[in-house]
Amino acid sequence: MNARLRWRKLVSAFMLTMTGVCALVAVSVLFFILGYLVFHGGRSINWDFFTKLPTPVGESGGGMANAIVGSAKLLFLASLFGVPIGFFGAIYLAEFSGSKTAFVVRYAADLLNGVPSIVIGIFAYTLLVLPFKHFSAYAGGFALGVMMIPITLRSTEEFLLGVPNNLREAAMALGASKWKTIATVIVPAAYRGILTSVLLAFARVAGETAPLLFTAFGNHYWSPGFNQPIESLPHMVYIYAISPYEEWQRQAWAAGLVLLGLILIVNIVARFILARGVAVQRS
Repeated sequence: MNARLRWRKLVSAFMLTMTGVCALVAVSVLFFILGYLVFHGGRSINWDFFTKLPTPVGESGGGMANAIVGSAKLLFLASLFGVPIGFFGAIYLAEFSGSKTAFVVRYAADLLNGVPSIVIGIFAYTLLVLPFKHFSAYAGGFALGVMMIPITLRSTEEFLLGVPNNLREAAMALGASKWKTIATVIVPAAYRGILTSVLLAFARVAGETAPLLFTAFGNHYWSPGFNQPIESLPHMVYIYAISPYEEWQRQAWAAGLVLLGLILIVNIVARFILARGVAVQRS
């Protein structure tokens, strides 16, 4: 018996050590990438990087202000398109749909979430670029918005389903209609989770490059409005990283660092919001 107990303790200690090592390796990869970006790109981050346009080849200095503003505009358009569809679709699945309809919609959303981003870019190119004969921020925002829909829909649905049935029954017992119950009871109860879903979808598409190659195309100058080619940080990283110019490569590292920092901040904020309070599981 003692030998068996010692063997079990040995196996338990070994497995605990292995899981700890694997967790450490997973975290170390992130810190290695972040440190590598800081080492190579930190030298090129300054005030000019955030406020000036790119300079021609051979000239030092310059920045990526147009790409930063362009990414903000693209993500704004993507959120305007993708978040409402995902949000109201989640409400339908959680509160109105039957089991068969919900299964079909969920399955379609999961399939859409697995579609390669370059395929979505080709779809947006065919729909919004070819008919109008030019690239635009609208097309880029549409492509990114399509990618936000399944993430927002599936995550928001889970948080809505986490609201206890007792709240629904209490609201309707007081005479509230179905839509009033949803708007004044269910959504406020799950708002932290819903906001987290939106932020995670936002972070998911913030670093996408492939769809923008077919839609936004890129622009080394300021792009006023939304109906013309526009630059973005992921596209700028791609163009500068494959160039043979050392100065451009340094700025590509800096842009990658800024982009990774943005995604990390969004994820940290999402985790913080989620940790502040989540609806309990449905009883």
